[in-house]
Amino acid sequence: MKGAMMNRMRIFAAAIIVMLSAALPAHAAAAQPEDPHPKVRVETSMGNFTIALDRAHAPATVENFLTYVREGHYDGMAFYRVVPHFVVQTGSYDAEGEYHAPAHAPIPLESGLPNLSGTVAMARADEPASAIAEWFINLVDNGALDAKPGAAPNTTGYAVFGTVSEGMDVIDRIARTPLGGTGPFGASAAPATPVVIRQIKIVE
Repeated sequence: MKGAMMNRMRIFAAAIIVMLSAALPAHAAAAQPEDPHPKVRVETSMGNFTIALDRAHAPATVENFLTYVREGHYDGMAFYRVVPHFVVQTGSYDAEGEYHAPAHAPIPLESGLPNLSGTVAMARADEPASAIAEWFINLVDNGALDAKPGAAPNTTGYAVFGTVSEGMDVIDRIARTPLGGTGPFGASAAPATPVVIRQIKIVE
């Protein structure tokens, strides 16, 4: 009798444990590793394209970029620099050429990946750790923007943090747009009809 009661108690306790485990919220489960290649969808006035980010090789740069995406910083900004056979660039200037100051400090340079055609990289000033929110897309292989051979790591070059995985035809259209508009690089680099980022969304 006593043994049978003990068995029933063990079965009941096991059942309670199973029910409690099933009821645990998702965040209480073991943490899943972060996606090494999260994607964002960039919606522009000339069409949409997707960027596959490279968290494995440029973690700080990717997180900085995603922070500005989440905050909506890029929504309404324009491609203010278009240089055929070189780059198209955007970040913090709107269609009228007005500057929208980024909210966060500059980030460390992560210049390990090559600036190949279709890659996305951070623009910066002369100081290596000076990139904030401006970014560009390489239209060709731009080896001159890579880290210099023999230099100390992350002291030269421009940080590539992703690749255009869909919609490179949109980038090519932006690169061919007539120039003559307003922007920080002057009319020779600014599209006559502004190319505006309507929204950037993180692809779930």
